[in-house]
Amino acid sequence: MTLAEYRGTYTISTRWEDEDVYGHVNNVKYYSYFDTAVNGYLIRETGIDIRTLPAYGIVAESSCRFQRELKFPLDVVAGLKVTKLGNSSVVYEIALFQGDDPEPAAVGRFVHVYVTGSDRKVTPVPAQIREVLEPLAG
Repeated sequence: MTLAEYRGTYTISTRWEDEDVYGHVNNVKYYSYFDTAVNGYLIRETGIDIRTLPAYGIVAESSCRFQRELKFPLDVVAGLKVTKLGNSSVVYEIALFQGDDPEPAAVGRFVHVYVTGSDRKVTPVPAQIREVLEPLAG
């Protein structure tokens, strides 16, 4: 699996605080990178602040398969795929790449379920979001 296999990308700068006492990015930060990659990609590609939409995605499920460590101060490039674009949910595959290594350091699964802001009822994926995710599906 290489970065070229992902239809979308989002670059994340690592921070000093991301590394733990063992000298590598702590595993919990990988989940933060997934969240940043998905939401940053949506904001960049829609051109709007997705927090202003009447519906937003909540994380219903996430997982991570760690393959090697990430290090500060190198950027992380997240490769994004949509493996399922449902009526009210989106399943992403996210791979984290760093440096010249062609293999990902981690591969994650991230599920957004869309809910209304006022009462948190499940609702369809907003059209603006669906439009930028369709090219990632397949």
